[in-house]
Amino acid sequence: MNDIAPSLSFQTPGAQQAREAPNNLEVEQALLGAILVNNSAFYRVSDFLKPEHFYEPLHRKIYELAGDTIRMDKIANTITLKTHLPGDVKVGDLTIAQYLARLAAEAVTIINAEDYGRTIYDLAIRRQLIEIGEEVVNTAYHAPIDLPPSEQIEDTERKLFALAETGRYEGGFQSFENAVTIAIDMASKAFESDGHLSGISTGLNTLDAKMGGLQRSDLIILAGRPGMGKTSLATNIAWNVASAYEPEVLPDGTIEAKQGGVVAFYSLEMSGEQLATRIISEQTEVSSSKIRRGDITEADFDKLVACSQTMQKVPLYIDQTGGISIAQLSARARRLKRQRGLDLLVVDYVQLMTGSKKSGENRVQEVTEITTGLKALAKELNVPIIALSQLSRQVENRDDKRPQLSDLRESGSIEQDADVVLFVYREEYYVQNLEPRDPDDPAYDEWKMKYEKVRGTADVIIAKQRHGPTGTANLAFQAAYTRFADLADPSYSSFDD
Repeated sequence: MNDIAPSLSFQTPGAQQAREAPNNLEVEQALLGAILVNNSAFYRVSDFLKPEHFYEPLHRKIYELAGDTIRMDKIANTITLKTHLPGDVKVGDLTIAQYLARLAAEAVTIINAEDYGRTIYDLAIRRQLIEIGEEVVNTAYHAPIDLPPSEQIEDTERKLFALAETGRYEGGFQSFENAVTIAIDMASKAFESDGHLSGISTGLNTLDAKMGGLQRSDLIILAGRPGMGKTSLATNIAWNVASAYEPEVLPDGTIEAKQGGVVAFYSLEMSGEQLATRIISEQTEVSSSKIRRGDITEADFDKLVACSQTMQKVPLYIDQTGGISIAQLSARARRLKRQRGLDLLVVDYVQLMTGSKKSGENRVQEVTEITTGLKALAKELNVPIIALSQLSRQVENRDDKRPQLSDLRESGSIEQDADVVLFVYREEYYVQNLEPRDPDDPAYDEWKMKYEKVRGTADVIIAKQRHGPTGTANLAFQAAYTRFADLADPSYSSFDD
């Protein structure tokens, strides 16, 4: 019974009081009274208000009992609830039965029930903030030797963002009228945009025509075998989006991307310097291998300097933490969204991420947790997420090397959670490996004709798309500059080296 023993008591005016956690017992009483008088008041708050949000233990118990009773299609009132509460507990001079009767008698209306619920909820969130703050202080004073400050900061961030994620009462059902309005607004933006796209332009017209751009809240899996150029394509798209960024101030003072967007690139495989070198090579048309070797002319160096000055102004943020967990990635993405905005998130690549310790022993479960987390994050932040993925080696055992959905590695959840699945396929890569050693071999001319036909080209296979048709986008690829581009025309076969 002690768990519901009320802490309600009268205080002597002017007495010295310890600082009390934020609460409002009168609002709690008003809401409970409204529910006891009219059970429909419960449904106005039940989707966001839980028993633990009440400050007073007795109120928690009353709310919990009322909810359980109402969900069983029974009437929750002073008579039905008092039998489930201890009769010997006193609230001041009142018994539990008398206290319930007082709550119901003083209830005036249920009109304000939702406002009461939100007040109780907000006060509960403030109490949780205080708890986190006190824990930070106490841990900082008495931290174990094996707990570095960086780890405490990360743990605190995780708790704060978890609180921010749950600390809201939006959600639930929306009217179809509201959904239609949102859909029409999206169509209007697509009609008014330069490229008539409903999503964010990839900078590749051929791909945009097939997908309508990168759609917000979509999880886009970009997969391919090593050497196909999936990282290059992701880098190209990230740069195209960031370099096209054009902010627009809305009437409420918030800033939104009119064109392009702010991009976060999680590079788990390459360092930030390697990623920057790729982008510089793509933009200046100076081979990345020459940049690494220092085999460049003065004119090339001038182009590199000019490009670097432009790049410094582009909203492209790189996180090169290796083996990052889905929880860490989510926390950092939320932070960037709040501090600087976020319109596109790229992860290179899924198989290098880690899940929680609970699923760590089972890799399939771990990948499932990661892809499910990425999809949830895309919806929460309302941004498209491009996640790169490896393909299984069974591709290499087939005569036809073009990837299929069944080739996605380690987990069927990758295909299941993805809104779009893209495969990068370069036939040039495979044809080049079949070059006859002897130029005088009769098969050499036949090989050369085939190689010239596919040289400098790439296919982006749209194997799955929830919002549109599947198909293939034919692109040009410059290996020296790791750059994808639109083909000049359908008959275009290659770039000149």
